[in-house]
Amino acid sequence: MFGKLTSAVTRAILRALLMATPALVLPNVSTDAIHIVILFSLFAACLVFIEYFSTYPSIVEFRYAPPFNRLRFLAIFLTVFILSVIGRGQYEPNALTSFLSTLGIVVGDAIDFPYSPVRLMVIMLPDNATPELVMSVRVASGMSYLVSLMTLAVFFFYVRILGWPARNGAFNVWINLPLFDPTAGGDVLPRLQRDGRLNIALGFLMPFLIPAIIQMMSDLVDPIYLDDPMTLIWTISAWAFIPASLIMRGMAMGRVAEMIDENRRRAYAASQAMQAA
Repeated sequence: MFGKLTSAVTRAILRALLMATPALVLPNVSTDAIHIVILFSLFAACLVFIEYFSTYPSIVEFRYAPPFNRLRFLAIFLTVFILSVIGRGQYEPNALTSFLSTLGIVVGDAIDFPYSPVRLMVIMLPDNATPELVMSVRVASGMSYLVSLMTLAVFFFYVRILGWPARNGAFNVWINLPLFDPTAGGDVLPRLQRDGRLNIALGFLMPFLIPAIIQMMSDLVDPIYLDDPMTLIWTISAWAFIPASLIMRGMAMGRVAEMIDENRRRAYAASQAMQAA
């Protein structure tokens, strides 16, 4: 019980720290923004504590299959922290902010080719956007997309090289996939394969679709203004993290489907051997 309590409290504190990172790093944050950040941080921490202190998961998938959720948290935390440090460099530059800004410029220029997700994010900006804002969006998009690609590469290494999640011992499908209903109808194997492919496809398409959808809706609703550093940080972070998270979920569900298929084949081969004997 003490170990579960400690784990839940630690995860709740880390989640609250994630939500508060831009407000802690950026200078000149308004008092109203700080109050809103504190409220959201406490709310997110309470949700995480309740989820991880309970015996069975209700929302969080692959809770007992590390490092799936740890990689996702590390990816979003690194993205938010890096973008926050770059944003701080616009007001209080130092060696770290200069290094990350220069790296962001190099990465952004390298990824900013025609029809790339970064180019679409830049095109999404209004015509009267300042060159400084265009550069900030390009740098933030490039850095966040780079972190997402690195996270996917690490998770692919865990899945294909290290044999995740089988290397962690027994894997319980129903506990690690609380949002997947096995009684919805049909065999679970093709459903897992279908859902995995759908998540991967959506993950690849979303970085291209989101800027286009936002630009099309800008004529109907007020567009998102990225002049505010906190708005820029959370918008770009969500734009890069959500597709990467969907691709990771698709890869994980595909891997679970492979494990179920392998177990079925072994069970069928064993039954055939027993019948032959």
